[in-house]
Amino acid sequence: MAFTEFDTAELPREQRFAWWCEVVGRGVAPTRITSDEASDFAGSFGSLGMGRLQLSTITFPGLRSKRTAELVRRGDPETYELTLVLSGAMEVSQLRNEARLSAGDFAFWTSSRPYGGRAVSEPGTGGPRAIILHLPRALVPVPEDRMNRLLACAVPGGTGMGRILADHLTSVAREAPGLDALDAERLGMVTLDLAVGMLAARTGAQDRLPPESRHQMLLVRIDLFIQDHLADPQLCPAAIAAHHHISVRLLHQLFRSRGETVSAAIRRRRLERCYADLADPSLLAVPVHAIGARWGLSGPDRFSRSFRAAYGIPPGEYRRTALPRTSGGACRRTPADIGPGCSWPVRIGTSLSALDANDGRTDRRTDLSGTDTR
Repeated sequence: MAFTEFDTAELPREQRFAWWCEVVGRGVAPTRITSDEASDFAGSFGSLGMGRLQLSTITFPGLRSKRTAELVRRGDPETYELTLVLSGAMEVSQLRNEARLSAGDFAFWTSSRPYGGRAVSEPGTGGPRAIILHLPRALVPVPEDRMNRLLACAVPGGTGMGRILADHLTSVAREAPGLDALDAERLGMVTLDLAVGMLAARTGAQDRLPPESRHQMLLVRIDLFIQDHLADPQLCPAAIAAHHHISVRLLHQLFRSRGETVSAAIRRRRLERCYADLADPSLLAVPVHAIGARWGLSGPDRFSRSFRAAYGIPPGEYRRTALPRTSGGACRRTPADIGPGCSWPVRIGTSLSALDANDGRTDRRTDLSGTDTR
């Protein structure tokens, strides 16, 4: 396996804090750490090798950390440290910048300069937990002076590229114990593209990215847009292209490498949502055709044909066979999948008709190099 994890619970109490500090120093960078809970310290540290990248998962009680100029001179892995705060509250300072971060925020600093940090528990989220992505500075094509603007700054992880990267890192960390070295290395390439894309967007340096990375970033944004607007019947290739200010032709070119057309991808994802809803006991009172319409598949006959073509069984028959196997009447999908709660109906996203309405932008289509393709 490519993932290893260490937990202080496996050690005698008097050895836990010193051991945890040593593991973190080796896994991140030599740092001076103090804690009011050193005598009864509880923490863990996980590490996933991803080719030239490394991802760490870390839990700990309240503490303070300081990387001095002396420690930098003693050893510097020359990395950018991109930290996603999962719980608790953290403070970081570097290069005269200071930031306070809560769950869902990214913190950013470099191992090549002194920095200080503090972490505490926070009501409602518990003790500090985080995912750290260690990016070799040599792999980040953004000029150092622009990167310095982000040091010790809070980067929101709930919208745009921040949300995309946060979702990705959380998923990788969750699946890390089951990954082999080859899978982890492949994920490392995707992770690098996403992280560099977010950093480039935050610093206005998208022009420094290679074409392949720009294509990847655009596809990720398109995927997220499709996911958020599956319920809108107006979702179609033309609407997607208009929202992202590209031509429909370029949109189809981007999807060609996946072996699936844009329309097929939309239909597949809608049917997957219907498949889950039909097996949800809490939605038993909702007619089959209404579930199809809920996800943009209007027309009972059309929905039934599409569902049967995908799953080999009509939607009504599938519901009758699936529901007895569910347990406890609980919603099978999380609220995050379908919006707040599991109530009906729920509309996800904003109607496409309200996007870019008559603002003069939807007629402008450019390719990834900036060339106008109207």
